[in-house]
Amino acid sequence: MAELTTLARPYAKAAFEAAVEAAKLGDWSSSLTLVAAVVSDPSVKAALSLPSLTGEKQAQLVVDLCGDEIIGQVKNFVAILAENKRIPLMPEIVALFEALKANQEMKVDVNIISAFPLTGPLQEKLAASLKAKLQRDVVLHSETDKSLIGGAVIRAGDLVIDGSVRGKLAKLAESMKA
Repeated sequence: MAELTTLARPYAKAAFEAAVEAAKLGDWSSSLTLVAAVVSDPSVKAALSLPSLTGEKQAQLVVDLCGDEIIGQVKNFVAILAENKRIPLMPEIVALFEALKANQEMKVDVNIISAFPLTGPLQEKLAASLKAKLQRDVVLHSETDKSLIGGAVIRAGDLVIDGSVRGKLAKLAESMKA
């Protein structure tokens, strides 16, 4: 995983810089996301792995499958990736690009896993608290996991707050072993 990130980082950074320079961050984001979805399809993956396909043909295949829904600059970007045999990195490139975009826009995606569904007012209160702590606009994604017993686990980038009963019991068990 770390190797993929290392390989994808310069491409994501170059794409981000091109998008910012062209003032088309949203267009680049949607185009790159589409390309990543296309190259992640199992049948497309199989076709792209054929040794008989040159880089130019790989790029053309991906661009043809995406149709007119991607901008011209992204078509050129796909051609560069294909030429360098880096098309399989596209999902990782998109993840890194989106992280750069979120940082630029002062936004952060926060995943909340709770034992029970969160109500609207509670989500708003959590979002306001996290916005104050992280000093960024917060985009909440919530899901439920009954195995937590109670409480919640909050993930925002590298920050993890485990306020679940399961987590507290695990910490208690660990301290009793020591």
